[in-house]
Amino acid sequence: MKPLTRPTLYAAMLLAFALPAAAQCERVVVSADPDYQPLHWYDGRALRGASIDLAVRILEDLGIPHEVRYTGPWKRVLAAAAAGQVDLVATLKIQPERERYLAFAHPAAFPNPVAVFIERQRAFSFRDWNDLKHLRGGVAMGNRFGPEFDKFAEANLHLHEAGTLDTNFRKLGLGRIDYFVVGLFAGEKYLASHGLNARFVALRPFVAEDRNYFAFARNSPCVKHLEAFEARLKEIVKSGGNLAVLNASLMQADIKVDSTTLGRK
Repeated sequence: MKPLTRPTLYAAMLLAFALPAAAQCERVVVSADPDYQPLHWYDGRALRGASIDLAVRILEDLGIPHEVRYTGPWKRVLAAAAAGQVDLVATLKIQPERERYLAFAHPAAFPNPVAVFIERQRAFSFRDWNDLKHLRGGVAMGNRFGPEFDKFAEANLHLHEAGTLDTNFRKLGLGRIDYFVVGLFAGEKYLASHGLNARFVALRPFVAEDRNYFAFARNSPCVKHLEAFEARLKEIVKSGGNLAVLNASLMQADIKVDSTTLGRK
């Protein structure tokens, strides 16, 4: 067996040091949808909200170095997670296509009911999804609402995907769409912030009794923390600590919801 020449040995040493470094998780990069108050949003300086608060609490409890990073619009956040550039997404709904590149932590972090918002002066009867078939609906870019509703919507509804909450509420006010589907908390927060509660309203029943989960990027070396993160999350959920974090965020956002909504298992 020939001894390694100096250049070859040097290259081998570089490779030996480079490979472990590439697989290390130096810190968990946390990101989220920047337009989904009060669960998570970007205030122009940093990401804030219940999802961020709970993620930071768990990572600090575990002594795991972390960084909360604004990554851009929601679709860009998901693309960064798929590439392993974002390690932890806080928080989102479970969808089959997302499970290909995200490992979800259980149990759910927060309840996140999805509602149909309408303009009060153009109200219509709403009992179930079928009542939306003949109407024009809107959704924000990248939003999904559960496999059952998404499948029904694809086959039966006229949904236009565009922009942000602001874009869709403006379209709703202009009569360009008849309803807007979005998470109850996010919709209520927008209306409260803009003084529009008297003009728009969320219908009952909800479109979906959805939930939001933390998820680690499968392509990230930080996915190794999933088990420990999940164990601490279970402890917090069991004690009701997650709902305390959510309630605090809702109060700051001046949102009033039924206690049954927050406490539903």
